[in-house]
Amino acid sequence: MLLKPTKFSRFAFFLLGDIFISILSVYIAFLLRFSGDIPNEFYKGALLSASSLTAIKIFYFWFLRIYLVPWRFFGLYEARKLFYAHVMAALTFLILFFLASKIFNPFPRSVIIIDAAISFILIGGIRISKRMFLSEKKNITNNEPCIVVGATSKTFHVLKGMRQKYINYYPVGVVDGRPELVGTYCENYVVRAKGEIPQMIKDSGAKTAIIALALYPDELKQLYDELFAYGLKDIKLFSLLEDESKKIRDVSIEDLLARKPKDLDTKAIENFIKDKIVLVTGAGGTIGSEICKQCLKFGAKRLIMVEHSEFNLYSINEATGADMRNELKMINIVYHRELEEVFAEFHPEVVVHAAAYKHVPLCEFNPHLAVKNNIIGTKNVIDLSKKYGAKKVVLISTDKAVRPTNIMGTTKRICELYALNSNDAASDTQIVAVRFGNVLGSNGSVIPLFEKQIKAGGPVTVTDPNIIRFFMLIPEACRLVLEAGTMGNGGEIFIFDMGKPVKIVDLAKRMIRLSGAHNISIEFTGLRHGEKLYEEVLSDKEKNLPTKNPNIMVAQVREYDYTDACSSEKELFELSYTYNDLEIVRKMKEMVPEYKSNFSKYEVLDN
Repeated sequence: MLLKPTKFSRFAFFLLGDIFISILSVYIAFLLRFSGDIPNEFYKGALLSASSLTAIKIFYFWFLRIYLVPWRFFGLYEARKLFYAHVMAALTFLILFFLASKIFNPFPRSVIIIDAAISFILIGGIRISKRMFLSEKKNITNNEPCIVVGATSKTFHVLKGMRQKYINYYPVGVVDGRPELVGTYCENYVVRAKGEIPQMIKDSGAKTAIIALALYPDELKQLYDELFAYGLKDIKLFSLLEDESKKIRDVSIEDLLARKPKDLDTKAIENFIKDKIVLVTGAGGTIGSEICKQCLKFGAKRLIMVEHSEFNLYSINEATGADMRNELKMINIVYHRELEEVFAEFHPEVVVHAAAYKHVPLCEFNPHLAVKNNIIGTKNVIDLSKKYGAKKVVLISTDKAVRPTNIMGTTKRICELYALNSNDAASDTQIVAVRFGNVLGSNGSVIPLFEKQIKAGGPVTVTDPNIIRFFMLIPEACRLVLEAGTMGNGGEIFIFDMGKPVKIVDLAKRMIRLSGAHNISIEFTGLRHGEKLYEEVLSDKEKNLPTKNPNIMVAQVREYDYTDACSSEKELFELSYTYNDLEIVRKMKEMVPEYKSNFSKYEVLDN
C-alpha cells in the first residue's frame, strides 16, 4: 500500500524518514561536538534534545506544508521553506532550553547549530536526490510543472514528449472530467477528477494545463473557462499533427471563437473547380488569398490571380508555393482596358470577385474612391465575365450591405443589385452573391489590432461596450463561398449561418486573458463614422430559403431594373470624378433608399 503513489504513502514515507534523520542528526552532532567520544553524563541531554528537536521539526514541517510537496517537485522554493523550518526549530528549542535548562543539563549548546546544519543537509538531500537523478538522466530541472487534462491516447504522447525532452514541462498529474476514468492509471499517474485541480495547484505550484483531448470549439471554450476558474492561467493544446517542437501551442482566440466543423459537399466543390480556369480578384486579400489556396486544392487547371498590390500578389504566390498553375496579374479592376486584356487572354470559366475596399471609416472619408473601386470595379468584372463567357461569377458581399449605415456597406449593396440583375437569358453567365460577416484575423480587423495593443501594454480600445459582430474562420467562410458557387442558376444572394454574435468587449477581455498580461485596461472610444452596433445578414423585408446545406440559405431580395442600374451607376461613376462627396452620397441614397447614415456628416442628407 505504501508503495503506491498516494498522498498518504508520500506523507508516511517522509514522516518516518524525517523522524529517523532528526534523531540521527542529533547523535551525529554530539559525536562531532565530542570528537566521537560522548561522555556518559551527556547521554540524558542527548536523548531529551533528540526527542524535543524531532517533535519541533515535524511541527514546523507540517506548518510550512512541506509534506504536501511530492518528491519529484522538490525544488529551490521548497528547500527555502525547509531551511526556515530548521531555523525556527533551532530557535524554539533554544528558548525551551533556557526555560528548562536544569532538565537538559549538562548540554552543549553548540549541538543545536550542528544538528540544524546536519538535519537540513540530510532531510533536504533525501528529497532532492530523486530530482538530481532525473536531472542528470532527463534534464528536466528547468522545466515547469503542468497538469495534463484528459486521459486519452494523446496523454501518453504528452508524457512521452516530456520524458524525451521535446515538451519542456513535467507532469503534476492527469485529470479527466469523466467519472468512469477517475481512479484509473495513465502510465504511473492516478487519473484525478477536475475538482482536485485547486489542490494540485496548491501542492505543486503548477500554473499550466496541457489539454490532450479532441474537442469541438464550444467544448474547448467551456473547458478553457473551467480551467481558468480553477486557477490555471497558462492553457495549452497538444496536437499530434505538428512537428515535435510545435506539438504544444497556446490556445488562441481563433480556437475559442471557431465553430464545430460543418459538413461540406466537397465533391460538388471539386466538380465546380477541377480542371477549370479560375480568376480571383483581390487575390492577395484575406478572403481572396484563401480562395486561391482552396481553388488549387480542388484542382483548378489554371488560377489567374488579379491583385493591384505588388506585395500582396507576391505573398499569395509564395504562400501557394509558386504553383505552376498560377498566373500573376498586377491590375487594378477599375481599369477596364487592362482587365479586359486578362479576360481576353484566359477566358476564365469561374470568376470569384473578392476585391473591394472594406474599411468603413476610410470609405466614409473617401466616397469617390469607394465608388470607383467597389462599384465600378464590380461592374467591370461582371460585364467582362459576361462578354468572355464565364460560366459562374461569385460576388463576395458583406453583412454591412443590409440596411447600410455607411458608404462601404452601401457600395456593396449597389454591387449586389447590379450583379444579380445582370443575369439575363441572352447570357450563359450565372451571377450569384454571398453575404457573411467578419472573418477571424482578417487584415484591418479587431483581432490583429487587439493583439498589437496588448503587446504594447494597452490600453485595448473598443468603440462601444454594446457593439457585437459575427465571426467566422477564414477557411470555413471560403469553403462555403465555393460551395455556394455550385448552387443556384444566377440572381441569388446566399447568406451563411454565422452562429452567435460576439460582444467585442468580451472578445477583448478574453484576448487579454489569453495573453497572460496583467493590468491592461479597456477604453471605449465611441462609434466610428458609419459604424453601427450590430450587423445583420437579412433586412426585415427579406426572407431566406433553405438549400441542401443547412449552413447556406438564399435571401429573397427586391428586384432592380437592369437598365436603371446601368444608368444610375453611370451617373454615380461620373460624380466620383467631381470629388463632391455630398452629391456622391446623395446619389447613393437615391439608389439604396434604406441607406441611413450613422455617426457621419452625411446624416444631413437623411433629413
